[in-house]
Amino acid sequence: MPLRDHFRPPLEPRRHWEGFHAQWPAMVVLALAPKLPRRYVAEPRVRLGGSAEIDVGTFDEAGASASGLDRSSGNGEEGGVATAVWAPPRPTLTLVTDFPAEAAYEVRVFDLEGGGRLIAAVEFVSPANKDRPEHRRAFVAKCAALLQEQVAVAIVDVVTTRHFNLYGELLELIGQTDPALAPEAPAVYAAACRGTKKENTWLLETWTLPVAVGQPLPTVPLWLADNLAVPLELEASYEETCRILRIA
Repeated sequence: MPLRDHFRPPLEPRRHWEGFHAQWPAMVVLALAPKLPRRYVAEPRVRLGGSAEIDVGTFDEAGASASGLDRSSGNGEEGGVATAVWAPPRPTLTLVTDFPAEAAYEVRVFDLEGGGRLIAAVEFVSPANKDRPEHRRAFVAKCAALLQEQVAVAIVDVVTTRHFNLYGELLELIGQTDPALAPEAPAVYAAACRGTKKENTWLLETWTLPVAVGQPLPTVPLWLADNLAVPLELEASYEETCRILRIA
């Protein structure tokens, strides 16, 4: 069956693209499971904007002084001299801004024998990833950071209503171009990227594959190691997603 246009009539607005995008990563995980060697495991991940992750933080413990003063004496006894909270100077710049809220629909593959290290990611582009320059930069920066950590990245973009090519913008970020995108980069596409080392030289290898509404989706290489890749069969997982969601 061919690729449908999930962002224009007749599917939109009767069928919601968010549900389709949330289900597709799960179908990819099911399709990958029998192909992955036992040391690897795939997991779906859906993350919408508006949430935050904390790496290092401070917390207000129960029973802490409401005044914000430390009333311990320094030797473990109560009733010592109060220490005033440090007051930072006024900010040198204050701006009204809209921080990019990450919207992620993806599949992540981990190496269990490597301590659970992330080794591959499949990124499904959403309209939110393409609607503003800051959102496009955030998506591209995430992909670049993954590649820098030697994580293979596959990008799947079936968003027909935003005419930007994030794979091309990823190459621009690192100062490169792909002749296959000339004369005009397509709005929908699939691409696979990985970093590999040959004769003490780091290389970025990419595979770009055509995607078009009305045509079957391609199979993309998903790299697990320098000498090991599995087929990411987008057509089969896509059709199973449409079947489950009753998308004709």
